[in-house]
Amino acid sequence: MPKRILQGVVTSDLNEQTVTVSVERRFKHPVMQKTIRRCKKYRAHDERNSFKIGDNVRIIECAPRSKSKRWEVLEA
Repeated sequence: MPKRILQGVVTSDLNEQTVTVSVERRFKHPVMQKTIRRCKKYRAHDERNSFKIGDNVRIIECAPRSKSKRWEVLEA
């Protein structure tokens, strides 16, 4: 099964080797047909602490690295 790749914005880089990435998805409401925006935060592994708040990054699924980290930063 291929690994999912998501794109989002770094919202926090306070923890060591970890960034919080906010991913936004857009979809049409099934009845109203209005475009709706939903955001979800993912904690991703950042080996070199190279990403800062506001950076656009792509994250990819990986094996669990901690209790909350199931993603790692692929590139900027």
